Amino acid sequence: MAREPIILGINSVYHESSACLVRGNEVLAFIEEERLNRRKHAKPAVIESTDQLPELAIAHVLDTAGVTWDDISEVAYSFDPARRKPTCERYLTPASWGTPEGDERFLSAVKLAPSQMSELAGRDLTRHFHWIGHEEAHAASAYFPSGYPDAAVLTMDGIGESTTGLLAHGTGSSIRPIRQIEYPHSLGFLWEKLSQFLGFHEYDAAKIMALAAYADAETYASAFAKLVEVRDGNITLDFDTLRFRTDDFDPLEALFGPRRDPSRYVNSRDAAVAAALQATTENAILTLSQWLKRETGAPALCMAGGVALNCVANGKLASAGIFDEVFVQPLSNDAGTSLGAALHVAHEVVGVGSPRAIHSPFLGPDFSAQEQLAALKDSGFEVETPVDLPRIVAQLISEGKVGGWFQGPAEIGPRALGARSIVADPRRPGSRELINLRIKHREFFRPFAPSVLEECADEWFELPAFSPSQRFMSFAFPVRESKRAQVPAILHVDGTSRLQRVSERLNPGYYSLISNFFELTGVPLILNTSFNTFDEPIVSSPYDAVRTFLRTGMDFLAMGNHIIRRTTLGSGGHLRNEIR
Repeated sequence: MAREPIILGINSVYHESSACLVRGNEVLAFIEEERLNRRKHAKPAVIESTDQLPELAIAHVLDTAGVTWDDISEVAYSFDPARRKPTCERYLTPASWGTPEGDERFLSAVKLAPSQMSELAGRDLTRHFHWIGHEEAHAASAYFPSGYPDAAVLTMDGIGESTTGLLAHGTGSSIRPIRQIEYPHSLGFLWEKLSQFLGFHEYDAAKIMALAAYADAETYASAFAKLVEVRDGNITLDFDTLRFRTDDFDPLEALFGPRRDPSRYVNSRDAAVAAALQATTENAILTLSQWLKRETGAPALCMAGGVALNCVANGKLASAGIFDEVFVQPLSNDAGTSLGAALHVAHEVVGVGSPRAIHSPFLGPDFSAQEQLAALKDSGFEVETPVDLPRIVAQLISEGKVGGWFQGPAEIGPRALGARSIVADPRRPGSRELINLRIKHREFFRPFAPSVLEECADEWFELPAFSPSQRFMSFAFPVRESKRAQVPAILHVDGTSRLQRVSERLNPGYYSLISNFFELTGVPLILNTSFNTFDEPIVSSPYDAVRTFLRTGMDFLAMGNHIIRRTTLGSGGHLRNEIR
């Protein structure tokens, strides 16, 4: 019997470039380009970077899976240039995004992909190359891994070809589109524009979501009601005021006052705008979900796209009970479209059979014990190999120490889930400030998340019905009133936390760490944040981890069976060798 074909999925048009290999329902390898080139988002989303393939990621997944280009049956690319529609926008800069000249350069660059891939492969891949619609790739990345035989599907992001969202119905091995949301009606671009208006980077939606909890949404509710309308499964935005893809903020300043200078502190106006934006987004997601429920009658909902990373809105949606379960793909951003494109081709082109659940997020690169030990030794610190590492780390955390936790294959997506994490004591009010001061240098209003033993989650948090994606840090839920005083470091100002349920089956080492902390303190959760600094992607390799440890004030780094500590400096405390 012939083996199922191997499909290479690629995302590279805008940002969050990535590559994956899929065989049937199995993900053989996945990685984001940023984890290898060490640049956040891999590359800037400019027309000039459109033809930059994720060559490091492609080489990595081939090597990890032990396959050659001759083993690749199909290539799935998460963009279809034939679906790009011309726009007639005002206010745009000549030759920029959305102009005829800009789109001509953009599409010419995109269309180079088949020949570029053929050149990389050393053979003609054009007959095996599939252009997959961007929103369809998002939808496939959520529905096929969910394991649900019948589910509504909702995707929302900035822009794909000319669409910004998709409402669909997944049954068996196919996804049926019901309605598309067309540009310029884009919730993703709304967040990018308002992030810039509030003095942040266009990709700083997480900061705005955190800031929103500090103000009342009613202050600017009427203004946002004029900007955004949701009706009959569609969204309409006021483009004349928002003026996407431009640096024109005059109409927004007329509504909300002057644009914040990034050098100035945020104020109550900024928080009130963020609160109204968050409330508007929550209403849009709830309203679209209710429409999808009526249209499909499906018991579950699957979500993807950048907007699906809004854990506060997701938490309120899950608690609303519109669907029995809500599954949010941990790779909801554009990186996930390489996986979605590959799964789309596997199920809807090749026909590999019924999809099976893919609920483990630990699909990233793994490293041998020898590689890990070599990196630790090159740090210049004494390397210890304790009998019970989780117990030692739990003890250190309970004493107020902050450190890196590097174990097993990396998690996929933008949130650390206990493979590449920085861990600390949730009981200490100063843990958050300590991490910000020594490592993250983040804004004061941004909360940190807890990782909780799965069987203890309901005792500590107000949770709706279980969903596998509660293990992906995809939802924010209230901490139970009776427990809040015990875990101030992971409590946001509104009493919620973006929790991660930790499964012993999926991540036994991390589960053991939290279990040991529970035995020592009576608290079955720890503070978890991503293993990186403010200006870099999450670490991938052992050398990435050691380099970040050396750049920051972390007290320890636990990797594999070993640990290094700042109190046991050996021959210098510097990284003697670069990545080989």
